[in-house]
Amino acid sequence: MDKLFLYNTLTRQKQEFIPLKKGKVGLYTCGPTVYNFAHIGNLRTYIFEDILRRVLEYNKYKVKQVMNITDVGHLTSDSDTGEDKLEKGSAREGKSVWEIAEFYTKAFRQDLKNLNIQEPDKWIKATETIKEQIDFVKKLEKKGLTYKTSDGIYFDTARYIDYPHLAKLNLAGQQEGSRVEINNEKKNPTDFALWKFSPKDSTRQMEWKSPWGVGWPGWHLECSAISIKALGKEFDIHTGGIDHIPVHHTNERAQNWGLLGQEAVRYWLHGEFLVINQEKMAKSEGNFITIQSLKDKGINPLAYRYFCLQAHYRSKLNFNWEALQAAQNGYNNLIKEISTLEKPKGDCFEFEAKFTQAINDDLNMPEALAIVQKLLKSDNPSSAKRASIIKFDKVLGLGLNTYKVATKISPEIQLLINARQEARKNQDWHKSDELRKKIEDQGIKIQDLSDGGYEIE
Repeated sequence: MDKLFLYNTLTRQKQEFIPLKKGKVGLYTCGPTVYNFAHIGNLRTYIFEDILRRVLEYNKYKVKQVMNITDVGHLTSDSDTGEDKLEKGSAREGKSVWEIAEFYTKAFRQDLKNLNIQEPDKWIKATETIKEQIDFVKKLEKKGLTYKTSDGIYFDTARYIDYPHLAKLNLAGQQEGSRVEINNEKKNPTDFALWKFSPKDSTRQMEWKSPWGVGWPGWHLECSAISIKALGKEFDIHTGGIDHIPVHHTNERAQNWGLLGQEAVRYWLHGEFLVINQEKMAKSEGNFITIQSLKDKGINPLAYRYFCLQAHYRSKLNFNWEALQAAQNGYNNLIKEISTLEKPKGDCFEFEAKFTQAINDDLNMPEALAIVQKLLKSDNPSSAKRASIIKFDKVLGLGLNTYKVATKISPEIQLLINARQEARKNQDWHKSDELRKKIEDQGIKIQDLSDGGYEIE
């Protein structure tokens, strides 16, 4: 087996990946806060995490991936103040928080399908682990790591000497109000809420009884409780966006140490931002673009996946519509070129070795895509090229075996084909059949393949 190297945020260097258990990997990926649609900046992180899982599986590891669903406790401020995002969504749409969570969880899962992102082996909602989260806090309290204020139970970060390490925080120069709002009851600026008390003058839609009073868990608590419950006291990899490093993941690590007295996570991996004019994409910044926004402009979601793979996951990726359209053109040209290849037979061992070397070098997807292009231009047999590209697509996830015959397709017909593929993924056979008839009425015959792809006649 070729050696796999991953960049560990904890050590700030590439390290050879060596799992705790031979041939097996425990992978925890921070999931969405389900109060609104995911934007394509969020989804860039999930594409990176999907590539990570696919690379691990390409290296013959059996991966157990766990993802949380944040359906309570994520406040609008890092300071443990402000409105719960689910309550905010409820007020915005006039629905219950439970309805909001259910609707946007389904929407998120649909986004994953559109981008050909594999679903985790296990989804766990924060609201499904309230007992475990309360037990977690009780154990921290017993060890003297918590204290009570008027609005909740807090973790005393001064008790964890290695607290700044993951984010390289300068605690000596940090002042209350720089990272968080001022809270005069907190002992240290970085202390964070484990359990929040419900307001005395109102009732929240989501609240639970606890030894400290009626309330709800802090956002950071759920990931520690869920990951340790599902993957054990020590597991291999924890991932997320770089915005998780200074607060969320730093606080998770502190909680884990408080409970276990040791590191729970061996490798921390983080994906960089998608930016517009050097500003990260965020709902609050007004540059909120969804997968539906792409579809409305005739962009295939897999072209967005291709766009993301053109940059390394640890590099910022600048978004504009012109660049995305160029990526779609490049993706379509790639698909069409592959469509001219003969049925798969044999392999191109030299290129497969180079591809493995690229992906095992901290998921170097730009180099992996370059190898695909070099393979297509090589003098290897056409059938061997297709066979190797099918193997590569187990990592790339771009549907590169979609066509088998080169056919000129208009943008309008391609939109119908994309819609039909989506209907097939959703097992909406009635809609799929309707779209097939519309496509065939335009003189295009489409044949479904056993691998989920299709060929054009």
